[in-house]
Amino acid sequence: MTLIKGHRGARNLWPENSLTGFRNALMLGVDGIEFDVHLTKAGELVVIHDATLDRTAEGAGPVRELSAEARKAMKLKDTDETIPTLAEVLEILAPAKAIELHVEIKIDETGTPYPGIAPRVAAELARFGIEERSYLTSFDTSVLEECRRHAPQVARLVSVNAAWAARQGGLPAFLDRVEDLAEIVAVHHELLDAEWELIRSRLALDRLCVWTVNDEAGIRHWLGRNIGRMTSDSPDLALALRETITA
Repeated sequence: MTLIKGHRGARNLWPENSLTGFRNALMLGVDGIEFDVHLTKAGELVVIHDATLDRTAEGAGPVRELSAEARKAMKLKDTDETIPTLAEVLEILAPAKAIELHVEIKIDETGTPYPGIAPRVAAELARFGIEERSYLTSFDTSVLEECRRHAPQVARLVSVNAAWAARQGGLPAFLDRVEDLAEIVAVHHELLDAEWELIRSRLALDRLCVWTVNDEAGIRHWLGRNIGRMTSDSPDLALALRETITA
C-alpha cells in the first residue's frame, strides 16, 4: 500500500509548516509528514521552507539572520502563528507514534549548507525518541553524507527532479551516487513518469517516493503503480482516493 505523506504539513489545506497545519494533518490520518529545517545565527533550528522570509512570513531577508526575539515576533502570513522551532514541531508530531517523519535539511539563501546542522537535527530527533521512524532528507548529497557521518542510525531520503539530476551529471550518475547513501529516493512526478523504466530497473517500489502529487488523476496514477510513498499538498484527497482503490 502506498504511504501518504503530508507535504509541509498539508499546504493546500493550511498554512505550510505551521503548527496548525501539523496538528490538522495528523487528524487526517496521514502516514507521514514532511517539513523543512533551517539553522539561524542565533542557534535555533526553525521550520520553514524557503531560505528567505519573504514568501511565507511577514518579513524579508534570510532566515539565517533571524534573532530569537525576531523569530518569536515574526508571524506567518495570514496567521496569528510565529515561525516554529523544530522542538515545537516535534512536540506535536512525536506523540503520533505511527507517523513517519521526513525532515528536510535545507541550505541557506546562497546555496550553502549550514555548518553543523545535521548532528543538531539528529540530536533533536533522539531527544524526542523518534529516530527510528524519521528520515533525514535533502537534495544535496553533501548534506546527506554529513547525516551519515554524524547520525548513521537515522535513515536518509534524497530528493531529485530533472533540473537537479542534470546538474549532477544526469540521472544514471545521480542514482549511482545515492545507491548506498539513501534508503529512499524521492523523485518529482514528471521525472519519475519520464524515466520510469530506468528508475524501476534500479530501485524497488518500496524505495521510491513520488512528489508532489495533488490532482485526482495524478494521485490515481501513482496509487495504481503501487509506489512506496507519495507526498501531497492535498493528503486528504490522496487518502480518500486510496480508500476507494483498496476498499
